[in-house]
Amino acid sequence: MNRGILYISYDGMLEPLGQSQVLAYLERLAPGRRIHLISFEKPRDWNDKKLRDNIGRRIAAAGIRWHPLRYHKSPSAPATALDVAAGTTLAIGLVLRHRIGIVHARSYVPGLMALAAKRATGASFLFDMRGFWADERVDGNLWSAGGRLYRAAKRTERKLLLAADQVVTLTHASETELRGWPYLQGRMPPISVIPTCADLDRFTVQGPPQRDPFVLGYVGSVGTWYLLDEMLRCFVLLQRQKPGARLLIVNRGEHQLIRERLAAAQIGEGTVELTAADHVDVADHINRMSAAMALIKPAYSKIASAATKVGEYLGCGVPCLGTSGVGDMEQVLEGNRVGVALSKWTDGDLEDAVGRLTELAHEDGVQQRCRQAAMDIFSLAHGAQAYAAIYDALGDRR
Repeated sequence: MNRGILYISYDGMLEPLGQSQVLAYLERLAPGRRIHLISFEKPRDWNDKKLRDNIGRRIAAAGIRWHPLRYHKSPSAPATALDVAAGTTLAIGLVLRHRIGIVHARSYVPGLMALAAKRATGASFLFDMRGFWADERVDGNLWSAGGRLYRAAKRTERKLLLAADQVVTLTHASETELRGWPYLQGRMPPISVIPTCADLDRFTVQGPPQRDPFVLGYVGSVGTWYLLDEMLRCFVLLQRQKPGARLLIVNRGEHQLIRERLAAAQIGEGTVELTAADHVDVADHINRMSAAMALIKPAYSKIASAATKVGEYLGCGVPCLGTSGVGDMEQVLEGNRVGVALSKWTDGDLEDAVGRLTELAHEDGVQQRCRQAAMDIFSLAHGAQAYAAIYDALGDRR
């Protein structure tokens, strides 16, 4: 039965994240379904008329009804409360007006809107939690452990989990953790693991492996979670093993910081390429890499994280250096022999990991293994199929 679906995202569809991690799924889910989409668009993006028109046409072509709202940033708590109020009002109205049966919330703030819509209308509530948001704020030093904001967020998390008709999380490690939380014992809603997926029609193997010169690469931001200094240490150690090695960093908006850290690590600019790229061009850069990095700060909240870049690296046939204790990364990389997972950070440990990574990158068949692992674990098509199965199951429950 087609009950209609309302998808609520606090990320805007005019942002690359919204396009790759929301819209790309919904385009595959839309045929045969009535889908409405609420998103919160940042004013700078919304003022880009060309971008707005292009994305609007893309959403309309998929048969999705788009209901964009304005995102408010500051002051933080009042701005978020304003967004929640606006989103809740719109969500309840859409559910009632269009007889929508399923409200799909991407993360916690949309979860508040979806929970209100469920209570007001009786629609089923799919809580796509994405990660342990409250704990991530503490681990990222944004909130104090046990502070007022943290306690309030954990109370909200409890309400959302207990009210959900279905929960989606990104990693098997987080599923195991959730099943051990005391208040969920005997009250656990159905839970599915759907990793952050990559568009493997775009992130493909484009040629033979890049081996001479050996290019170590990184794509993405270098802020709170990604360990830039440790990745630069790995490159310094790689240069000792392979004197002609080069470093390729694809990043937007943080080039000054990266240059400062390169200088601190005494890495000559002549061995480094630092560039920016639109998302549509990222695959071309990854295909220039011999191996790639995704070193993430290990923390409790990170057991619930799945880095999109890992799926993109593997989709392009490039082995990866990652971190143990971050989601299912160790199982993915080591279990499929498509990368190396670090658990210790001494120079000796890093040197050993870099040596293993370079050996792996030179193995015959490594491209094919990486590609197959990506297809098995991170395929956007498989992710969309998993969501479709959830929608169908929720449609049968009422």
